[in-house]
Amino acid sequence: MRTVELRGEERLSKKDLARTGALPREVMDSAQAIVDDVRERGDVAVREYCQRFDGACPSEFRVPDEVVRGALDMVDPEFLSSLRKAYDQIRDFHEREREQSWFTTKPDGTILGVKVTPVPSVAVYVPGGRAQYPSTVLMDTIPAKVAGVPRVVMVTPPQRDGSLSAYTLAAAAVAGVDEVYAVGGAQAIGAVAYGTESIPAVSKVVGPGNAYVAAAKRYVSGDVGIDMVAGPSEVCVLADATADPAIVAADLMAQAEHDPMAACYLVTDDATLPDRVFPAIEALVSQSPREEITRASLDGKGLCVACDSLDAAIDAVNLIAPEHLELHCADAFSLLGRIQNAGAIFVGPWSSEPLGDYVAGPNHTLPTGGTALFSNPLGVYDFQKRSSVIGYTPEGLLADAPAVQALAQAEGLWAHALSVGMRRKLLAEGGDNFADVTEACADAMQTAWPRKLEEPGRPVLSGYESR
Repeated sequence: MRTVELRGEERLSKKDLARTGALPREVMDSAQAIVDDVRERGDVAVREYCQRFDGACPSEFRVPDEVVRGALDMVDPEFLSSLRKAYDQIRDFHEREREQSWFTTKPDGTILGVKVTPVPSVAVYVPGGRAQYPSTVLMDTIPAKVAGVPRVVMVTPPQRDGSLSAYTLAAAAVAGVDEVYAVGGAQAIGAVAYGTESIPAVSKVVGPGNAYVAAAKRYVSGDVGIDMVAGPSEVCVLADATADPAIVAADLMAQAEHDPMAACYLVTDDATLPDRVFPAIEALVSQSPREEITRASLDGKGLCVACDSLDAAIDAVNLIAPEHLELHCADAFSLLGRIQNAGAIFVGPWSSEPLGDYVAGPNHTLPTGGTALFSNPLGVYDFQKRSSVIGYTPEGLLADAPAVQALAQAEGLWAHALSVGMRRKLLAEGGDNFADVTEACADAMQTAWPRKLEEPGRPVLSGYESR
């Protein structure tokens, strides 16, 4: 791990993080070409890309329901009971996020409110490459189901022998996925975003994937909704002198083993801790079945930030804005209010980050790459739409119309003012409809702008020179 030492008033900078940021141009171009081709040629294009990139393509993309349900009998009973425990706890947490429509009535009878409606359909992308992720199926499907999404489909790539992960399919059965399609990569994103002959389009696409999947999601965003453009996984451990170095080492490795590009940060105000953590990492990583991936991550993307004060350490954490943050500190809950930017916060030495990955309840689909500065974990709210509801009475219109007309006049939008002015005129006439439309339309300028606003002054910037 690379080390940055901060002394006195020194603070961590974005340059110290050396984040690469946006997806490479060549990846974006390639993903865009694939999506465009799928949009144009449908199933034929999807089949070609599946053969090229996955080395396998089923005769039918739709996985039969009996195959999905049959996976429940193919997995170890302990795994299945663990899966159901995770399902129950994830669902219980997300039930608390559900938003309800609400309405309020003003004294003049005007009704204002918000109508909450589920998104019509969602596709959950589940990777099938380096590892199997049944937990992702639960995390991305359950909040959609709690939100009331009527159609949730899953896309996941087959292996070269044409098989699918029994773990992934069992999770789909437990979570209540409605349709499963054996297709992955950018071609899967194009298929669910725009639809093909055999894969109906959806309204929103969620779930993690490789750089090409992320690039494809970014490209289709706007035509369909997406959750986020997720980058490699990351963890930040904020640790003081009370932290156990072996536990800290294991927690850093828990993210490093995901991907050679996974980012691991150790931030500490204890000068001796790094020299105790690094040997523990070496002792543990040599025993890991994923040693090569873990070492690549820690060596290439690992960063230790050594501070001489807790204030500097917390500032560093907030700059990093990590996907996962662990607080290995004395009285860790007292620090919670000072943490501004993190996807998920694991408080205290017993709050292992993998608990959040699998069973705790909060979602593990989290903002990465510093986007916790402005983004949220996936939740029920991502699968619900909000429509403002505005219902005026005549009394309410008369109370608010003059303000509308004045503001519309200031913005030069005459017909905006006319729209409410005509209603004022109708109310003055006393009927439900104008007796004479021609007469009603006469003198429309006066109807729209009954009073001309005074010309405003002109604020002038000092020292400004014009050409």
